[in-house]
Amino acid sequence: MAGSFYPAHPERLRLDLSGLLANAPVLPAHRRAKALIAPHAGYDYSGAVAAQAFARLAGGAIDRVVLIGPAHYVAFRGIAFPRAEAFATPLGAVPVDQNALAASLDVPFVVQNDAAHAPEHALEVELPFLQAVLGPFALVPLLVGEASPAEVAAVLGRLWGGPETLIVVSSDLSHFHDYKTARRKDEATAAAIESGAWAALGPSDACGALAVAGLLIEAERRGLKAHRLALCNSGDVSGTRDRVVVYGSWLFGEVAGAPD
Repeated sequence: MAGSFYPAHPERLRLDLSGLLANAPVLPAHRRAKALIAPHAGYDYSGAVAAQAFARLAGGAIDRVVLIGPAHYVAFRGIAFPRAEAFATPLGAVPVDQNALAASLDVPFVVQNDAAHAPEHALEVELPFLQAVLGPFALVPLLVGEASPAEVAAVLGRLWGGPETLIVVSSDLSHFHDYKTARRKDEATAAAIESGAWAALGPSDACGALAVAGLLIEAERRGLKAHRLALCNSGDVSGTRDRVVVYGSWLFGEVAGAPD
């Protein structure tokens, strides 16, 4: 997606990321992110919303990121990981944590599926942000196909780890409603996320609804709630309001030093 969703030139990409992150407000220092929900559209549209999530990671000690999102292009049953050893962006290669996959995902609905990962943008567009704010880290890339929220939660529970592990769910919200309808619909979606009402989320609410719902199940089990960081839509950026796409970001925070 380099050159379309985000700049292909490394220095231009660094400059764009630096500007987006610098403009993101900062939460109180005693909170750290254990999980994020972030959008995955082109940076011109959703970059500022995504930056409000990723800016919270600066200064953390994260060395593994579990990145999970919807499969937009290939239909399959289960939750898919790739055979790839690394994901490349203009900022360099991010190694895939094959040990975590081998040790943690020995369940029937977790499958290897390179065809689903090859064209997918939902995971890729989050990587430059992560590269900009973290030191070296290993990636656990997962795409959700036909699966249940409980299955997603089970996988996230296995990979949850401690403060070294960050969970990132990649999802946009509603698509192609008029501006007023989208505002009303996505306020309801945001309220469901913030109250943990995972069963209220459907595919018309978010393209990554299954991944979001799975995170909400596991977060509730661990006593974490979603804190809204940003919510807007493409009409706020482009001015075209007849068919908009909605973007939101949330943080699931822990008190520093508290047990997981």
